[in-house]
Amino acid sequence: MELRTLRYFVAVAEELHFGRAAARLHMSQPPLSRAIKQLETDVGAVLLLRSAAGVTLTPAGTALLAEARALLDQADQARVRVATAAGAPTLTVGILGDGADPAANRLADAYRRQHPDVEVRVRDTDLTDPTCGLRAGLVDVALTRGPFDETGLTVHQLRADPVGAVLRADDPLSGRDRLALADLAGRRWFRFPDGTDPVWQAYWHGGEPREGPVVRAVQECLQAVLWNGTVGLMPLGHRPPGELVVVPLAGLAPSPVVVAWKDTGPLVRSFAQLAAAAYRA
Repeated sequence: MELRTLRYFVAVAEELHFGRAAARLHMSQPPLSRAIKQLETDVGAVLLLRSAAGVTLTPAGTALLAEARALLDQADQARVRVATAAGAPTLTVGILGDGADPAANRLADAYRRQHPDVEVRVRDTDLTDPTCGLRAGLVDVALTRGPFDETGLTVHQLRADPVGAVLRADDPLSGRDRLALADLAGRRWFRFPDGTDPVWQAYWHGGEPREGPVVRAVQECLQAVLWNGTVGLMPLGHRPPGELVVVPLAGLAPSPVVVAWKDTGPLVRSFAQLAAAAYRA
């Protein structure tokens, strides 16, 4: 059994869908299906049951999944130890959003325990690049927020945060229990510069072109509301200054917190696995 084939199997077993697994692996579906069939031949057992309803694991597949994860983890650790022996390895992490998120703090602690010899470099980015420099090759992995254009990237959702409208405390709408986008029609919004990821812009601008001050950072968003009485969107988990309030917004999908990467490697894979565990805790 080759490690590459085991990675293919783990992707299918976790996604329970050949199409999604192929997209996650950045490959087409036919060679993935052939690799899984060859693996089943090699081990002498049916691992996956395919039906119109989807893919399910057989008892043999469930047993192999646990073993495959353990083998892949061991292989990754071996690569990290070799890289450490050859010179201190580094991982550059792009971060967007609330650096005080308890889950992010748990992730940092877990990664340090798992990889004490790895130097982690953090690149803090503003709101104009939700990939945190991933597309430009400035970071190895991004801990960020969506939605954004995921083309060419592997993106794993860690959590989904409902959003609300951020308003001045003396705004006529601030006392409402819930708002709809229609309630904000005609208002000036803080908005992102032209050229910002269009999927990102469309979500945070409420699906419509907006007029208002251009912002690049969270503090600029808050100051635009405080000084100009503009409105905008913010995750409900964020706590604005006392002069501002966030009112839940109906009819808008939650904003996902995600880990994303372009080129995989043992340090990146370990980061993604530890991130999933930290955000489940």
